[in-house]
Amino acid sequence: KMGNAESNAYQNHLSRFLPEEQSDIDGLFDTLSGSSGSAGAKNAKAAKKTVTLAALQARQSAHTREPLPQPMTARLYNGMKSIDLPGKSSGLGEQIAKEQFVIFMSNLLKGNADEKISIIMRMIAKAGGPLKGKQIQEFTEDLITSVIHVLSYRKELKGWSLENTRDSSSGVKALASELLSELKLPDGTKPVGSQLLETNFDQSVIEDWVYRVPQISVFLSVVIRQGLHVLHSLPDQTNDILNLVPHCKGIKGRGLVSLFDIPAIIYINSHLPAEMQHKWQLLFSSRLHGESFSQLCAHIVNKGPCLVIIRDLDGFLFGGFASHSWEVKPQFQGDNRCFLFSVFPTLAVYTYTGYNDHYMYLNHGQQTMPNGLGMGGQHGYFGLWIDSDYGKGHSKAKPRCTTYNSPQLAAKEDFTLDAMEVWAVGDAPESAGRKGKKSILDVDPQAQALLEMAGKSRQSEGLREPVEEDEGDD
Repeated sequence: KMGNAESNAYQNHLSRFLPEEQSDIDGLFDTLSGSSGSAGAKNAKAAKKTVTLAALQARQSAHTREPLPQPMTARLYNGMKSIDLPGKSSGLGEQIAKEQFVIFMSNLLKGNADEKISIIMRMIAKAGGPLKGKQIQEFTEDLITSVIHVLSYRKELKGWSLENTRDSSSGVKALASELLSELKLPDGTKPVGSQLLETNFDQSVIEDWVYRVPQISVFLSVVIRQGLHVLHSLPDQTNDILNLVPHCKGIKGRGLVSLFDIPAIIYINSHLPAEMQHKWQLLFSSRLHGESFSQLCAHIVNKGPCLVIIRDLDGFLFGGFASHSWEVKPQFQGDNRCFLFSVFPTLAVYTYTGYNDHYMYLNHGQQTMPNGLGMGGQHGYFGLWIDSDYGKGHSKAKPRCTTYNSPQLAAKEDFTLDAMEVWAVGDAPESAGRKGKKSILDVDPQAQALLEMAGKSRQSEGLREPVEEDEGDD
């Protein structure tokens, strides 16, 4: 017989799920315990159904390519096994009971930081107890790797792919180390570098970290829903995983590999205003459109908020988010939602300080003012600057950029540009709608008629961007 305490706890956890969610979880448990529709089901009361690590792994390898990497499957199993059932000795052996399975799902998918923490501790290290920074680092890297793997496996990358983005391995390490930089000891200090890896962190510190770094819970949710394929098709109460990856437009079929990797896309997208997180569209790529400042301006002016990303000749990757449409004018523009960011060798976002309003600047063809694209700082000392003499730039921030508190983003203060991309984020502004698709000749039929009378063809006709339909691009 089940003890009362146990059945109450179990029922409380079960009641967090909607009826259709409950049947989804029941179905998964039955599949994993190998008793769906078998004669064994009739004897379920006699021999209580349980799940083993082997069954979890078999569920994974029944597919040609596993939905989840094996290390993560083992971590999920350790998390399930860590749940103590009242009235039972905790040495339940290697089997996972239905109650443990349901409580695990309930705590990780519906629980607060307090409920998640003991499971996460066991997912980080089987033995529990204080954890070394190195163990937390390995868990975080495993978690990020699993998210990318499972989203790719389930075809949930929304037009991005491992083929059209930069290799993710350095990005996984960079994102993990950015998330780990939030680990704070009780006295408020943040250990860094090798010191971080050797420091012992107790449960309260890790609980505080999970509470303050929402990505950990979101990533776990993705790994469980998409990895075990449970509750994934039901309307989700939390929209946190909805815009984890934005829809990607404008790269398909162009043989281009973006300067962004998937971990950087996930991280930078989470810092954009909420209404801009659902879609990125490629506006400009130096490899597609050529290395020319006037081409850059032609492709990005009046196209709405966008992300600029640059690679210098030393391989450093960095850029900025422009919260407004770029306009060519000799004044600063934008607002305090703008930020600068670094993608490699470190992943970080630098937001405005309140010191000045030098958010973004774009000028071209003026005698008296600097010509180029800049963000943060001041003329001659931008946090990020691309000269109108395309190919040269600077990132002068001694010691920090006044507008964004960013350090020097390039390998050298004065850098040479290797490649550049600009991505529009969110929905295109009305004004950019169809106007962006026309050349000046479309707008001015007189000019067109004069050209035709002179026997000149329309040179720009062949140079137009392919018009991408919004749908069907992923």
